[in-house]
Amino acid sequence: MPLLTRPLLRRSALGRTLSGLALALALVGPASAQGVLRIGMTASDIPLTTGQADNGGEGMRFAGYTIYDALINWDLSRSDKASDLTPGLATSWTIDPADKTRWTFKLRPGVTFHDGSAFDANAVVWNLDKLLKQDSPQFDPRQSAQGRTRIPAVASYKAVDPMTVEIVTKNPDATFPYQIAWILMSSPANWEKQGKSWDAVAKSPSGTGPWKVTGFVPRERLELAPNKEYWDKGRVPKLDRMVLVPLPEANARVAALRSGQVDWIEAPAPDAVASLKAAGFALVTNLYPHNWTWHLSRAEGSPWNDIRVRKAANLAVDREGLKEFLGGLATPAEGFLTPGHPWFGKPTFKLSYDPEAAKKLLKEAGFSPSKPLVTKILISASGSGQMQPLPMNEFIQQNLAEVGIKVDYEVVEWNTLINIWRAGSKSDSARGGTAMNYSYLIQDPFTAFIRHAQCNLAPPNGTNWGYYCDPAMDKLFDQVRTTFDPKEQVGVLQKIHEKFVDDALFLMVTHDVNPRAMSKKVQGFVQAQSWFQDFSPITMAK
Repeated sequence: MPLLTRPLLRRSALGRTLSGLALALALVGPASAQGVLRIGMTASDIPLTTGQADNGGEGMRFAGYTIYDALINWDLSRSDKASDLTPGLATSWTIDPADKTRWTFKLRPGVTFHDGSAFDANAVVWNLDKLLKQDSPQFDPRQSAQGRTRIPAVASYKAVDPMTVEIVTKNPDATFPYQIAWILMSSPANWEKQGKSWDAVAKSPSGTGPWKVTGFVPRERLELAPNKEYWDKGRVPKLDRMVLVPLPEANARVAALRSGQVDWIEAPAPDAVASLKAAGFALVTNLYPHNWTWHLSRAEGSPWNDIRVRKAANLAVDREGLKEFLGGLATPAEGFLTPGHPWFGKPTFKLSYDPEAAKKLLKEAGFSPSKPLVTKILISASGSGQMQPLPMNEFIQQNLAEVGIKVDYEVVEWNTLINIWRAGSKSDSARGGTAMNYSYLIQDPFTAFIRHAQCNLAPPNGTNWGYYCDPAMDKLFDQVRTTFDPKEQVGVLQKIHEKFVDDALFLMVTHDVNPRAMSKKVQGFVQAQSWFQDFSPITMAK
């Protein structure tokens, strides 16, 4: 049976969603002509607000880098080049030339948390303990689940003096600055003030970021106001308030924008784009480090252990047809990385649409349209970077059926899918699925490659969900970590990407262009080439 045999959202359900949204926004109060921005997110709930946001990249976008800072931040100020690292709560970071496992971070003086307490080296240690030390009083399993796998290199850390932190990695690792950029600093004093309860902190969080939380209602809204004391005066928000509303259904987001209940929506439904433009709404897009894949299990018994099956699936997908289906809001995959990426290299396996070649490979593997390979795939109904997962997966389901792969889907909520991803394909939580549809951030060597494919990063040690393990790949990863010269590192990364593609390690489908639809009243937004965005420059026109 096809995945979708009815409209994505029944009229009555849409009505209930919009009625609930109207009530939530009525409680917020009317939008002022100058200063309140209301955003419809794809998440089904407010992301975790305690420091390490959940809900993937969207959670970090809206409840991470808004409220909090990392030692190293991302420069989100430009749209014309890929975002790169920039000093955050650390003004500098250096590696010991005599011991390339030893990193020293010099902290930014004079920074305070939203509650007025001082940020210092002890706060950094406290925040690392909350993720990594299960016997620490502040250890938080929910935040640890989000942050621990982001920093697998960390061996030890200490406060050298009030404004200096030393972090030692397990081995030399040139990718470590990218890892530490994920770790956000929340206030130890606020945790004490909230009765040492992370649930209480969630309602009244305290970071050092440009936005403060002023209202929090689970599944309804998160209200943010400017941190007028923010250390980076050029990034003090210009808005009076920003209100974030969970709207996981694409049609509900479009309806909310049309009705004026929100001013901005993430991932508008593709079939609504033309009419939104005609009605005077702006559509903003940009390249960013994203891919939309099926992450294939390599556990014992998985059909994806056969390279012929993996290559056949990749040859069966009509990527240009899918782009047309999405109203042009996609970049067809030519590999795991975006086309033209400096790490792309020269793979020999071409991701062309060739159903006959796919059928031939499947026949060699013992399958055909009359004797199909039958398998289950885990997917979500919405989520950060997931684009339009239900209709897109129906499209792929039909493509694969034509060559001899019969797919059944298990649809779960996005955060549930993330938890299954962390648990691994061998876990009972995977429900017998042999792959999962997952969108990935691919902006640095660790997030792009290493976390998916290093042997010792299989769960529970990391997020190698499929338990892929190849000593030749691990050797390339070791080379990346020990190659501190940027130009030489690019050459190693090209070899890694070539192996990703030539071995067809994923079903590589498409890349999002990060579409957002918004009222023309939204002014000053610069869409960075990143999963994260800076909301500080935005104003609302009268």
